[in-house]
Amino acid sequence: MSEIAELQNQYVLTAWSKQRNLLPPAIVRTEGIYLYDDAGKRYADMSSQLVNMNVGHGNKEIAEAIKEQADKYCYLAPSYACEPRAKLAEKLIAHLPDNFGKIFFTLCGSDANENALVIAKMVSGRNKIFSRYRSYHGSNFGAGNLTGEPRRFPLEPGIPGFVKFFDPYLYRAPFAFATEEEATAYYIAQLREQIYYEGPDQIAAIFLESVTGSNGTIVPPKGYMQGVRALCDEFGIFMVTDEVMMGFCRSGRFFCFENFDVKPDMVTFAKGVTCGYVPLGGVAVSSKIAAYFDDNALIAGLTYSGHPLACAAGIATLDYYDRVDLAGQVAKKGIYFRQLLDALMKKHERIGEVRSIGLHGCIELVKDRATKEPVVPYGSDPEGVMPAILAALSKKGFRTYTHENLLLVCPPLIITEAQLEEEFAKLDETLTELGY
Repeated sequence: MSEIAELQNQYVLTAWSKQRNLLPPAIVRTEGIYLYDDAGKRYADMSSQLVNMNVGHGNKEIAEAIKEQADKYCYLAPSYACEPRAKLAEKLIAHLPDNFGKIFFTLCGSDANENALVIAKMVSGRNKIFSRYRSYHGSNFGAGNLTGEPRRFPLEPGIPGFVKFFDPYLYRAPFAFATEEEATAYYIAQLREQIYYEGPDQIAAIFLESVTGSNGTIVPPKGYMQGVRALCDEFGIFMVTDEVMMGFCRSGRFFCFENFDVKPDMVTFAKGVTCGYVPLGGVAVSSKIAAYFDDNALIAGLTYSGHPLACAAGIATLDYYDRVDLAGQVAKKGIYFRQLLDALMKKHERIGEVRSIGLHGCIELVKDRATKEPVVPYGSDPEGVMPAILAALSKKGFRTYTHENLLLVCPPLIITEAQLEEEFAKLDETLTELGY
């Protein structure tokens, strides 16, 4: 183990990991889609780190914007007028539907969702929040209670008023649907019934990832998002789309919800707004919600809300997206990306399904395609099956992450088709060697 890795293991608690026997590569240089460790080994970053490095590593435009802002000033409290903060908010609103009015800046996706639920409660005067079981919205107390998958368990018993519902995960639905529209009708009817049982006048908001991210790249069936929007309109409930992972060109559209022809009431974001060059998140709110706070105090705030260095990075990032039409590029590359995923599934019998949108892909590994039994049980991996796959990939210079029985492939959006081919060859070789 390198000196840097030893030092980190000695003094740093690493997130989402048992601390014993960690062997993190010590990265000393990055460029484009690649990471280089202190031994000179090159790795392809096929998860965009935490699905946030959309523009890849070493983008000079963003780095220069941060340097220029640092020469002016590094910090102003949220109560001051601040040029990069104001201009970034203006740019974000320009990319959102015409019902949006203002931005509340945060530091990351967790506190974006945390503040969105607080805003929903303040404006609506209601106390219940709906979110889905197969979801991840963050790990602090409020966002962690929004989360539906096992990462919420350390926060339980949770906060009263958080209600979970099932998302349309058609691969593991209890029965087959003839069409996507039929599936949508079923799941919307189930959600409607649950709304009635919880009391429509008690529900402040429904939170949902536009496309479920780390829990499996679950793309909603045709009409589903419009169905949720209709329920929210019928019962006066705010529709909040979590775009933390899927926003900023990842899906082939600037925001992922644009793929489904809906206008949310709030949009939470982080990750791709600065691509991790400086931490930043936020909540975009409709003009109607923004107007509520004209005469009612916004009881929410963060010391580093709209940090000037982060906002300068955000402006440069959005300018880059627009200048190179990155969303358009992803839409085109996403077609080839899906072809590579489909070819893997055709070759490997223990791939139960592949799913993708844009450059966010998921490989669902099973013991048997007929039974769909996952290679590891939900919520546990006692034999270390998935870490073994990651370790084998890492030896070939392919870095990504897993969740449950899912292998995620979410490369930087600047990746070329040639680079995709090279990295999918490593993935193919690894699955073959491990008997998948």
